[in-house]
Amino acid sequence: MSSPTAGFPDLGEPWTARMKRVLLGRKRELQPNVFHKVSLIALLAWVGLGADGLSSSAYGPEEAFKTLGTHTYLAVGLALATAFTVLVISYAYSRIIEQFPLGGGGYVVASRLLGQKAGVVSGSALVVDYVLTISISIAAAGDAIFSFLPPGWTSAVLLGVLPVKLLVELAAIGFLILLNLRGVKESVIALAPLFMVFLISHAILIGGVIIGRLGDIPAVFAEVHRGFAQGLQAPPIGLGLAGMMALFVRAYALGGGTYTGIEAVSNGLSIMREPKVQTGKRTMALMAVSLAVTAGGLILAYLLVHATPAPGRTMNAVLANQFAGGWAGIGALFVFVALLSEALLLIVAGQTGFIDGPRVMANMAVDSYMPHRFSQLSDRLTMSYGVLLIGGASLLALVYTGGNVTHLVVLYSINVFLTFSLSELAMCRFWVRERKKHPDWRKHISVHLTGLTLCVFILTVTVYEKFGEGGWVTLALTGGLIAGCFLIRRHYRRVHDKLRRLDGILTALPAGVAPPPAQSHDPAAPTAVLLVGGYSGLGIHSLLAVQRLFPGYFKNFVFVSVGVIDSASFVNVEAVDEVRDRTAADLRRYVELATGLGLAADSRMAVGTEAVATAADLCVQIAAEFPRSLFFAGKLIFERERWYQRLLHNETAYQLQRRLQFAGLNAMVLPVRVTEAA
Repeated sequence: MSSPTAGFPDLGEPWTARMKRVLLGRKRELQPNVFHKVSLIALLAWVGLGADGLSSSAYGPEEAFKTLGTHTYLAVGLALATAFTVLVISYAYSRIIEQFPLGGGGYVVASRLLGQKAGVVSGSALVVDYVLTISISIAAAGDAIFSFLPPGWTSAVLLGVLPVKLLVELAAIGFLILLNLRGVKESVIALAPLFMVFLISHAILIGGVIIGRLGDIPAVFAEVHRGFAQGLQAPPIGLGLAGMMALFVRAYALGGGTYTGIEAVSNGLSIMREPKVQTGKRTMALMAVSLAVTAGGLILAYLLVHATPAPGRTMNAVLANQFAGGWAGIGALFVFVALLSEALLLIVAGQTGFIDGPRVMANMAVDSYMPHRFSQLSDRLTMSYGVLLIGGASLLALVYTGGNVTHLVVLYSINVFLTFSLSELAMCRFWVRERKKHPDWRKHISVHLTGLTLCVFILTVTVYEKFGEGGWVTLALTGGLIAGCFLIRRHYRRVHDKLRRLDGILTALPAGVAPPPAQSHDPAAPTAVLLVGGYSGLGIHSLLAVQRLFPGYFKNFVFVSVGVIDSASFVNVEAVDEVRDRTAADLRRYVELATGLGLAADSRMAVGTEAVATAADLCVQIAAEFPRSLFFAGKLIFERERWYQRLLHNETAYQLQRRLQFAGLNAMVLPVRVTEAA
């Protein structure tokens, strides 16, 4: 007998799919060694996740130093305070890595230790933070690149629409979106050389300034001493002790952009090579030391060369020109390489937003605070929905601020320190709760108390100082996202409560009655193929509906299920095996139920990252085995259709029906009515 799909088009590859394969690469199969292929060793994790923290040295120290104005004698204390804060927060997050080896960062920590509400606040702040990570990194990269271009280029407008600088920055974000849709490891490897060039050039810059001016250090310290003495005097001669402390505190807090990105390592722990905890702690150590030395070193270098802000140029551009601008021949080349590497590192730092932002959204989606589709993996094993949303939002943020780094730093820092504060508070609560089990708990909690104090202080000062200059925008955005998350959660819970009524079918089924004799399979007989999820009243409802609609017609019943690997299960081989085993167990229960009703029943399953494509391939195989198959899939039908339901609930049944019908197979959607659920 010929195949049921003979004479019909197969599920062939259209030109759009071919283009997608060229741009994004071939599908990745869920083989046991796939985790080794897509995970990152400490060095690559330092590039992909640590670049966010290290790149903040391009704008954080500059903002802090510029806030000092003419009182640069405070720069020595500022450099020490900056390095100390980096090390304290980094060490605190190393302890978080030990307690949460599967990653998740601020959202998971706050949810587990402070409750779901605190977790949603932290997670929402992180999502906005990662959007702004991309925007500020690309905007700062644009500033660095245009610092060594003719001044007219900065203000040039293309076709009277957008500035050339802003268009270049938008194109850079588009490039990162495409790169991340291919996969995390691919994007990190492609950007690793840029990271190393930055490290080498800035080590030469900072080390060269300090070593080259060793002879000037006594004179500089004498200036610092005189500055302190003058600053302690009462106004108008000096600032007075209170005024000097207030200026120092303000500069320290407004340099908070320096510490942004430290949490990225703990958030991205799940993509690291086993053993994850050791890899994560090694990555954190590399990032902490490199950031503390770079940020503190830059502030000292500004002081040693008496750097002053210049219009259209970053402080690092001023520093590089004063250090190497007078070198014959290679001076201009070094300045160009240093600034270009800084710009390129900032582009690498934008990568962190694409790595961790979708991951936070996926964790929230698993808990139903975000649309469930954000937890899905593409066939390249990336969270493509999250990548696209994070990338699109960062484009909007860049356009809204016009690529103004100072404005973006304010928006960025507030959310970062909100998350930091919640994470440190959560860990303080953890050690208080666990104090009887750990005799050395005081040593651990002291680190988190110190970190909590620093983070709350920086957050408070930043909100107070910058609320009217754009701080209210990030608070409004984060508040709106928090409210949206709770509304999404409420919708999912209402739908879940309505569907639980179907589970009453399970208790209504006859029990303790001897089953009729099971029938044998006849592949040539009419066959009902039911696509089901977990064992629940929803799947049994489909079975009973088919029997009611087609009484006595179908001689075979085949239950089909796809074990979907999402972000929650794509952590190791054991988790994938658990999904496979759970799917097989649920199918066995369906077969036992149908057999108990006297039906000839069997099952088929597959495991994949996307339900529609995997199920469609499996159905084609079943149709070859059972030529007279009719495929059934369930679909939630709401009493009142609203626009957001398509976003919150996928259209799997309709998509699968379309694909199967295009392949010449018969498919039917069974409605599952949900009343008053939205």
